[in-house]
Amino acid sequence: MATIIETAPLVLDVGVVLIVAATMGFAARKIGLPSVIGYLVTGLLVSPFTPGFVADKNQLALLADIGVVLLLFEVGIEIDLRRISREQKALLWGVPIQVAIGVLIGTPIFLWLGVPILGALLLSVSIAMSSSVVIVNITRSPRRTTDAATEEALLGWSVLQDIVGVTIAAIIWTLFGESDKSVPVAIGGLFGFAAIAIAASKLLPKLLALVRWEKDLFLIYSVSIGLVLASAGTVFFDIPMALAGFIAGLAINISQDTEDVRKAILPFRDLFAVLFFVVIGSLIEPAQIGKAWPFALLILVLMVLLKTLPTALLARVGKMKVRPTQFAIGISQIGEFSFVLGSLAYSQGALTQAQYTGVLLAVVLSIMGSTLAVRRAPRGKGKI
Repeated sequence: MATIIETAPLVLDVGVVLIVAATMGFAARKIGLPSVIGYLVTGLLVSPFTPGFVADKNQLALLADIGVVLLLFEVGIEIDLRRISREQKALLWGVPIQVAIGVLIGTPIFLWLGVPILGALLLSVSIAMSSSVVIVNITRSPRRTTDAATEEALLGWSVLQDIVGVTIAAIIWTLFGESDKSVPVAIGGLFGFAAIAIAASKLLPKLLALVRWEKDLFLIYSVSIGLVLASAGTVFFDIPMALAGFIAGLAINISQDTEDVRKAILPFRDLFAVLFFVVIGSLIEPAQIGKAWPFALLILVLMVLLKTLPTALLARVGKMKVRPTQFAIGISQIGEFSFVLGSLAYSQGALTQAQYTGVLLAVVLSIMGSTLAVRRAPRGKGKI
């Protein structure tokens, strides 16, 4: 009984936050805004920086991590990179070029502003990357105006950004951070985990075949396999859980039961992914906004110059089967991995508190801006 009493406040936190998030999300949709904006506002309302109810941030962060893992695990299951590489070959060379533009131009700008080398590099990578979580929501929204080809390209582009960005970040952390691993070992971890995920993909069909008609066991195995593979990637190979979840999903999408797996995890994905946006909103400290907004504005301007415009140009040069303007706007946000890199730089003293708040503010504003603007972007195939 004592244990139940001790854990009750944590359960209460989660319940209250989900009720508020659902209410704010519903209100946002009623006035024509994406529900994600309601979730971000919820985070601000339950944060320790505003009066009233204060949620346990660590508890919410844990559940948010589960949501992001399941979200990208499901995307990995659904997306067909082989088909995209055939139909959208420009992805394979366009993404590395776009990320390189962000890092090579962004880093000197931040260094000129006095940001230490570690912070300058991590911020540049952050700006160059988009949010897979937000892009999935853009492509799944009932109010979306994107076509199927643009949606697939958005998912493929953001996934390749994650792969390229994580590799670059691993090298940066090895060279300038406190990592005790060499560059080859850090990069080798990606390939090592991929091998394990592929091995799991050989065993998964046999396991699921045994419980195919046992709906409860099928559900448990589907969710737990995604969580175990993703967390193993982090524990044993130092790969961010979100990316590990995607790699795991991508590896097992050759199984004949993957569509059933995807459908099984959808309710859990949607429930916990909400908390990702709540957590970001809860970290914004209103008292720091006055000092932080110039830095946030700089990040947003650099994002447009170094990511939005180059992406639109690359899409046209590569003759991608997308709506170029809508496509470029769709990837014009910074999100979960960028948030992780910004937090890492702040923890190492490579960013001031005001600069870190500026990063968080830029995350929120870019998410809001891209989810709204992508609906109203020109839909002509040949327009930039």
